Amino acid sequence: VLISSQNGVGHIVLNRPKALNALSHKMVLDMLEAMKAWQGDPDIHTVLIEGAGDRAFCAGGDIQAVYENGRTDHDGVMQFWRDEYELNALIENYTKPYVAMMHGFIMGGGVGVSAHGSHRIVTDNSIISMPETGIGFLPDVGGTFLLSRAPDGLGYFYGLTGGRMTADDAIYCGFADYYVPEDKFNALKEAILAG
Repeated sequence: VLISSQNGVGHIVLNRPKALNALSHKMVLDMLEAMKAWQGDPDIHTVLIEGAGDRAFCAGGDIQAVYENGRTDHDGVMQFWRDEYELNALIENYTKPYVAMMHGFIMGGGVGVSAHGSHRIVTDNSIISMPETGIGFLPDVGGTFLLSRAPDGLGYFYGLTGGRMTADDAIYCGFADYYVPEDKFNALKEAILAG
């Protein structure tokens, strides 16, 4: 994860594009540390998070690492979940604007670090889902909280099937707030970073 600040904006870039920016435990800890520091920093007025590359904002937690580590370090894996959930709760209750630039795949843990924010922006290629249901896991990272508030029973559908939401679906279901066309997406990000 790349963490910086400029013009009053704390900037987080999930920087594992070959792994679709999947969250490692270190990434979660680095984000927690930065966001806690920015929370009390009067020079920071906004936090912006994005994923590196064109394919994904974040495809979730690094399940391969969780699996491999879980075979030898059960307590360490459980600490990963605790820290990830703490980060999601911090995002949900953050006292400053938290802007998530949600492009490409946003899955599982990617939903956790975006859909709990105050300003959630999707674009033409945004695909949001909770695919952990496919491995017999309940939607986590606060996904059940968000799904329970989706209209027309859609939370049940997405929670049981792991189905994919488009940008329009995500806004309708309460996982995103704003749509920006793909050709204007980077310009919006640059305007936010300009302060």
